[in-house]
Amino acid sequence: MIRGFQSQLSQPERTALDNPKRLDSSAPQRPRLDLNRQVRYQTHLGFGGAFTEAAAVNYAALSAAEKRRFMDGYFSPDQHAYSLCRVHLNSCDFALGNWACQPSEDAEFSLQHYQEAIFPMIRDAQATLGRPIDLLVSPWSPPAWMKTNGQMNQGGQLKAEYRDAWAQQYVQFIQGLKAEGFSVWGVSVQNEPDATQSWDSCRYNAVEERDFIRDHLGPALHQADLADVRLLCWDHNRDDLYHRAATILGDADTAPYVWGCGFHWYMSDSFDNVQAVHDAFPDKGLIFTEGCQEGGPHPDSWAVAERYARSVINDLRRWTQGWIDWNLALDLQGGPNHVGNFCSAPALVDTQNGRFSWQPSYHVLGHFAAAVPPGSVRILSAAGLDELDHVAFERPDGQLVLLVLNDSDHAVDWRLGDADGDWAITTPAHAVQSWLL
Repeated sequence: MIRGFQSQLSQPERTALDNPKRLDSSAPQRPRLDLNRQVRYQTHLGFGGAFTEAAAVNYAALSAAEKRRFMDGYFSPDQHAYSLCRVHLNSCDFALGNWACQPSEDAEFSLQHYQEAIFPMIRDAQATLGRPIDLLVSPWSPPAWMKTNGQMNQGGQLKAEYRDAWAQQYVQFIQGLKAEGFSVWGVSVQNEPDATQSWDSCRYNAVEERDFIRDHLGPALHQADLADVRLLCWDHNRDDLYHRAATILGDADTAPYVWGCGFHWYMSDSFDNVQAVHDAFPDKGLIFTEGCQEGGPHPDSWAVAERYARSVINDLRRWTQGWIDWNLALDLQGGPNHVGNFCSAPALVDTQNGRFSWQPSYHVLGHFAAAVPPGSVRILSAAGLDELDHVAFERPDGQLVLLVLNDSDHAVDWRLGDADGDWAITTPAHAVQSWLL
C-alpha cells in the first residue's frame, strides 16, 4: 500500500491524499515511474536554514506563544526537524551593520555580539529539536583591518600578511561555539568568493582559495585538533562550481583538507555542474549552502515555493547530501539588511505585533524535510515522462519515499509500481507530492 501528501497553489498546507487506485490489465496505459532500492547513491545529512542576525532579531520580536509556534514548525521532531544550519562568522548582509569578532588588530577576539540574539535563537532551536544542531560556519568578510580595501564591504582581498591570523580566527570561532555547547559540523572558506558586493564580501580566485586552504586554514584546523570539522570550498553559485572544484580538489596537497563543495542557486540552475563535481571527485561531498528569492519578501508566492522544490529535487538527484535555506525569518520588508538587499524567507515576521506567517516555501520545504530524515539513502527513480521532477529515498525506518514536482499548467496522470502492482496517480498542476511506500 502507498499513501501520499501534497502541496499545491490552492492548498498550500500539507494534506493527506486519497489512497491511489490499483491499476488492472484493462486500465488505459499511463507513463510509468519505477523505483529500485537496490541502486543506492548518497546518504542524506539533513535540511535546515541560516541563523542570521536578521532572523534572530525578528525571532526576538515575537510573542512567547509565537516563538513556540515558530520553533515547533522548524525544529520539532514531528515537523521539519531542521538539523543542519548555517551561521555567519562576523557580519553578513543580513546583519544590522558591519561588525567583527575582532574589530581592530589590538582588540581581543570575542563572541559577545552573538550573545544578544543569535545564540539565544540557536539554543531555543536545539531545545526544540532535542539534540545539538549541526552548524556550518561561513564568513562573509575578514575584519576591515585585514583587507586590502580597508573595509568589510565592496569585495577587497585578504592581505597576505594576515593569512595566518585570519585562519586562526576560524579556529577561535569554532572553539567559541563549542564552548557555548554548540556542534560545529563544518566551515566554508568564504561566502561567495567570486563576487564584489555592496555588503560584506571578500574575493579569492580559485588559486588563492586553494593556497589559503593548503597553506593556512587546513593546517590551522588540524593543529587545533579540529580535523573533524568539515572544510568546504567555493560556497558560491552552481555556474562556476566545477571550475572551482577542479582547481582545489584536483590539487593533491589541498584535497585532503577539503570535505567537499558548498554551492548556491543564484545566476543559473546549472544542475549538471553539481553532477560533474561528483563524477570528477566521487569521494568528496556536496552541500547546498544558500538559496532565497531575491527582490523583497514575495508574500504568499507559490512560484517561490516551486523554485525551492525544483532546486531541492534536482540537487538531491545529483549527489547533494544536505540542503540549507537562507534566512529562517525576515520582516515584512524582507530584512533587516544593512544595505537594503531585501529578500524573501519561509517565515515573514510582523515585528510591530509580534506575529509571523508561514509562506508557501515553508510548506514545500517541510514536505522534503519531514519526508527525508537524516540517514536516508537516495535510490534509483526512473520515469517515462518529462513533466515530473522526482527523487526517491529509502528512509532509516525502511520505508521508501518518492517526491515529485509538477510545475506545468496541467495535471499529469502516471503510474507508480510497487511489489503489490501498479497504482494510478494524478499530480495536479503546480503541485508537490510525496509518496510513502
